Amino acid sequence: MKNCVSINLKKNEIIIKIFENAEQIDIEKDLKRKLPELKRLYQDEKTPIRVVGKVMKNKEIDRIQEIIKEKLDVEIEFDMPKTLGLSSIKRTYQKEIAVSETTFHRGSLRSGQKLETEGSLVILGDVNRGAEVVASDNIVVLGTLRGLAHAGAKGNKQAIIAAGTLDAVQVRISNIVKEIDRDEEYVHRQAYVYVVDDKIEIE
Repeated sequence: MKNCVSINLKKNEIIIKIFENAEQIDIEKDLKRKLPELKRLYQDEKTPIRVVGKVMKNKEIDRIQEIIKEKLDVEIEFDMPKTLGLSSIKRTYQKEIAVSETTFHRGSLRSGQKLETEGSLVILGDVNRGAEVVASDNIVVLGTLRGLAHAGAKGNKQAIIAAGTLDAVQVRISNIVKEIDRDEEYVHRQAYVYVVDDKIEIE
């Protein structure tokens, strides 16, 4: 049996680490083998679990969550590494923001709400499904972006979109649109969206 998963008990959480080069089928087998033992060690059934390690696709994450939930009814957070960390996003965004006015919106946007602004836009909350944010320059969402974000709306292809978590089905920069297939794309945490050669890239 391949060892693909390690489980560490911390003071306030359980860390499940998934090895980077492990295959999904082996991950699932190893997790199913180790979860009964973890359940026996649980003293507080509500101790949250944080899953770290390998970057996985959304459907793979959904499957891992299902397997854990079968044994333990606790909060599960997936904290996957990104090639571009928040410090890099912040550094790039600060360079762009120097040449544009910035609007800050405190709170989340609900379905049906639309926020449009000149310059750059920072959302101190989430953009929920059915909501829309439009800016002539950059868009930064500190929470989760599930709705539509359209940066560089007046033709600025140098604009960027950054989000704490990207869970949208579509993003736009200038006149360029990218459709995101949930089954195919990796989960995007600390996401950075930009244009290269008239094509939208997501890191």
